[in-house]
Amino acid sequence: MKILLVGGGGREHAILKKLAASPERPEIFVLPGNGAMEDLATCVPIGAKDIDGIVNFAKENAIDFAVVAPDDPLVLGAVDALEEIGVRCFGPRANAAIIEGSKVFSKQLMQKYGIPTAQFAVFSDMDEALSYLDTANIPTVVKADGLALGKGVILAYTRDEAKAAVRSMMEDKVFGASGSRVVIEEFLEGPEVSVLSFTDGKTIVPMVSSMDHKRAKDGDEGLNTGGMGTVAPNPYYTPQVAERCMREIFLPTVEAMCREGRPFKGCLYFGLMITKDGPKVIEYNCRFGDPETQVVLPLLESDLLTIMQAVADERLGETEVRFSSGSACCVVLASDGYPQKYQTGFPITVDDGMDAELFVAGAKRVDGRLLTAGGRVLGVTATAPTLREAVDKAYENVQKVHFDNAFCRKDIGKRALNA
Repeated sequence: MKILLVGGGGREHAILKKLAASPERPEIFVLPGNGAMEDLATCVPIGAKDIDGIVNFAKENAIDFAVVAPDDPLVLGAVDALEEIGVRCFGPRANAAIIEGSKVFSKQLMQKYGIPTAQFAVFSDMDEALSYLDTANIPTVVKADGLALGKGVILAYTRDEAKAAVRSMMEDKVFGASGSRVVIEEFLEGPEVSVLSFTDGKTIVPMVSSMDHKRAKDGDEGLNTGGMGTVAPNPYYTPQVAERCMREIFLPTVEAMCREGRPFKGCLYFGLMITKDGPKVIEYNCRFGDPETQVVLPLLESDLLTIMQAVADERLGETEVRFSSGSACCVVLASDGYPQKYQTGFPITVDDGMDAELFVAGAKRVDGRLLTAGGRVLGVTATAPTLREAVDKAYENVQKVHFDNAFCRKDIGKRALNA
């Protein structure tokens, strides 16, 4: 069986390792992949947003099944294009990927179907948005409508900060066309929970919950990043919260998308806030989150390829999805200066006796050596029966990975352990 995996980061490396371990022993091609993936797959230098290139490669190489992992190609219609040439896919079509591609769409969907979320207002005129902020409750949240590499959300703690956020998006176009419309919404408080889920448009099966650490520095200080580490499961996601989320959020979202003529098949990500009034949706993603995937998939005991094919064929309800009862911790090693300016090109070495998984995001292979090639370089993920053991094991193994200018947060999992 020939599989095509679109993407090239730590999330895709985690997916690749699970697919490569399938009893089906598939032959896997990763577009574009990275230097660390070459041991398990053939990496092909075709960009994740090059839809024509992806489709032509699938045709020429008689691909049987495709997994489209990142948000951009999903929103651009990679699944639609691949299905048109007869390739079965894991991932939503473009009309369903809009749930992440447009914050305005997702907020209006939740409003229409009574799915709990923050109160909000939508603006396509900057002056109207600025006038609204004269009387809006502060702090508030300003969001660019479209995709913005996970950076299109600004928490504004003063009126001036909120207005500056609106101007940067709508006037300065810091996120390009993504900021032509903005959502200004109520500031919610409470612990955050990430829940990835498999869904075939009818059945939804939540995966193990997780907790992301977005800020660059210890104590949740510094700039927002793509994620400096994760733990799973999230202690705030109790069985009672999970039951309420299924009843009030997960099933209603899947049903709402079907009613809108946009059935969602793939991985639907729920970013949740557990407020004093109960769980509310902060955001949806139309794909596996990163680095959440790097703690969730190592706990998956069922065959990922079997599950993904069941999603594509709308047979999820009759397919086993089993997770370990243990815990996982991922610590991200990044290049000093990330998420702003940083240097790359440093050799990555790993000591013998690694007792954890390495999921590589930003690296290239040159003359057989792995060199740093990004801000977030790799994730070190450890699994263990308890969260305390998983955290300790992850940090022990971080000491065995070396490259110049490396840094990591020293407190991944601390908040979860305190909870």
